[in-house]
Order: sequence, then C-alpha cells, then structure tokens
Amino acid sequence: MPNASHLQQTSTRKRRRHQFPPLSFLVPGLVPGNSMRHQFQRAVHAGLIFLLVCLCRADDQLPSSARVDRVLVLKQERTLELLDHGKVLKKYKVALGGAPVGPKTRQGDHKTPEGTYVVDRRNAHSAYYRALHLSYPNAEDRARARRSGLPPGGDIMIHGLPNGMGWIGNAHRQRDWTDGCIAVTDKEIDEIWQLVPDGTMVEIRP
Repeated sequence: MPNASHLQQTSTRKRRRHQFPPLSFLVPGLVPGNSMRHQFQRAVHAGLIFLLVCLCRADDQLPSSARVDRVLVLKQERTLELLDHGKVLKKYKVALGGAPVGPKTRQGDHKTPEGTYVVDRRNAHSAYYRALHLSYPNAEDRARARRSGLPPGGDIMIHGLPNGMGWIGNAHRQRDWTDGCIAVTDKEIDEIWQLVPDGTMVEIRP
C-alpha cells in the first residue's frame, strides 16, 4: 500500500501536469518563477498599456495647441500632411480629382493642381462640409493658361464630404471623385479646419 509520502508526490506531479503555461510565454517581459499573483498583475498591466496604445492610434487627434505652418499633399501617395518646421504632425489619406495624374491645366479637366499655394479663405457653409480655399491659380498656372488660350479654372479646396453624406466616412477614398479638390472625411476636415490658419502654405506634389 503506498505510503503518505508517495501519495503526496503523486498528487504534486498531477497538479504540475495540469498547470497553465507560465504567463512569461504569453506576455514578454514576465519572469518565470515569480508568484502567480505577481505574474497576473504584470500581465494585466501589460494588457492595459497595449489597449491604451491601440486606442491612441485609433483616435490620434492632435491637441488644439498644435502649430501647423505648412501643408504637404502628395498626389501619388494620396496623402495630406500637416507640418511644423518640417516635422510631420499628422498624415491623412485623401481623394483627389477624377483625373488625378498630371497638373491642372484648364477649367473642367478634373485634375488636382500641382504647385505651391496658400489657404486664402474658408467656407463653413460650402456644399461640401467645411472647405479651405486654395490660391489656385498661381502666377505659373495663369501663364500656362495664357499660352494654351484656355481658362485655368479655380475653386480648388481642401474639403469634407458632400453635405449629408458624412456617414460614408473613409469609404470615400475608394476612388478619386472630386472636380480637382482634395477631399477628407468630415471628422478630418474638422481637425484640419482648427489647426490650419488662413495664410498657411500648401504644397501639392505629383
């Protein structure tokens, strides 16, 4: 008949076989051999940090005190960047004119201009939810238009979605759909509107 010592050793071996894997296997940085309570506390702490990082990335809104001195639009990448002394503060995905390749050369060509402009006014009652108007055409655009004998066009803006269509959200980026403007979501234009003052330089690159 097994003695008490043998039964205790057998019970201990059974318990060990049914233990969960150490948390150090699941959460990097945990030290094997520490008490389970301590390991669990560290795992919860690591999980909370991970959750906070995910939440921050999901709603990475700039503070109202942020300073923007330049806007850079990269047409090929379909991005708009807010900069302060060359440092990128935030980047947005955008939709462009329906004929996005090449610079705007005339009225009605559905192209987004390429060049350097400024935000010269804004419209809170636009047909597209909030709009920052750009100073297109500049001197180079007007000279090109004179050579071609065609009007250069105008009313190029950074704007949100058509009024009442804000629910479309990010899905609007599935294709280039504007008449030459630069479109973002309504939530994004709210932030850009607040951070980009009139007079800010806007550079649009191919």
